[in-house]
This record gives sequence, C-alpha cells and structure tokens, in this order.
Amino acid sequence: MSHAVKQIYVDFEEYLEDEREADVRHEYVDGQIYAMGGASELHNTVAADFHTAINNILPDTCRAWMADMKVKIKAQGKFYAYYPDIMVACGENTDDPYTRTNPILIVEVLSASTRRNDLKEKFDNYIQIPSLLEYVVVSQDTPHLRIFRRNRDWQPESYYAGDIFCLESVGLELAVEAIYRRVRREVGLEIKLA
Repeated sequence: MSHAVKQIYVDFEEYLEDEREADVRHEYVDGQIYAMGGASELHNTVAADFHTAINNILPDTCRAWMADMKVKIKAQGKFYAYYPDIMVACGENTDDPYTRTNPILIVEVLSASTRRNDLKEKFDNYIQIPSLLEYVVVSQDTPHLRIFRRNRDWQPESYYAGDIFCLESVGLELAVEAIYRRVRREVGLEIKLA
C-alpha cells in the first residue's frame, strides 16, 4: 500500500531527480508522491516466478524488469510514474535510464491493499500508453489472473487453475499453475491425499 508523502504539489522533473537518490521508492500521481510499502513473501514469489517465465523467452532486443524500473506516463496533460511489478519493453530506451515510456507488457500482482488502485487508477493510466499491448493482473492469494489486451478493447479475460493462457505481446504460453509453483499450498493448489 502506498501513502502520500506530501500533500503539496511536486514538479514531475523534480520528482524524477529526487527519486534517483531516494532510499524509499515513490510513485507519482499528478503532482503527488506516494511512498511504496514493502511486498509480502507471497507477492514477491509469485512476481519472481512470473518474471522468470517471461524473461526466459524474450528476444535479445527486449528486456523485463521487476519492481525497480519506473514507467513514465503523460495522459490528458498529467504526469504519472509507477513501479510495475513486471514490465517488458523492446528496443532502445531513448529517454531517462531510470524510466521507460514504451512498455509492451505490464503485470501487477494484486494484494488486498493494492487491488483497487491496480484495477482502477493504474489501469486507466496504463492503457493510455501507446506501446502497451497487454496489462495483466495476478492474484497473489488464489490461482487467478486477468489479461487486458489493446486488440480486444481492454476487455478482461480471466484464467484459473487448470487453464493455459497466452501473452501475445511476448509470445509466452503458460499454465496458470506455473506462476504459483512455489506457493501451491498458500494459494490452495496443494494436492490433498485421501
């Protein structure tokens, strides 16, 4: 969960400059900065296994980052900067080496404290990114993910345990259970013996 650090307007360029030296990460939402809280072991494990699956199939011209690379957005004259749980971009970065403006895939792992923000504010801003092809939200507590695709007008597609999904943006086909392979018991996938 993030909390506002200041209730005064902060210039976007000032935020970007200060963030390079900050000990704690902050997201930027139209002049306000919000400190980022730490993520749970479950959240980090799900994100790491998903990142690994994505990263392993990427061509050399693409890169995937986990949690520490900012995406910079300008939408309707307002600036935003978020730290997605997973982000993929292809091609050279012609901007600031601490941010990307051209992701093709963004993944957020949902927790109780981030669900509303990830499904509303971030969704609304992420889909304004011209290069973004897919936005994926992954439950950290149950084997469930939703994929929103530009070529389907950002309508959600849900996948559950037993399903196989495809990330068209990166050419990855994967079983839902593969994302939860190290946390099977915690998300209810543990096989029960009679």
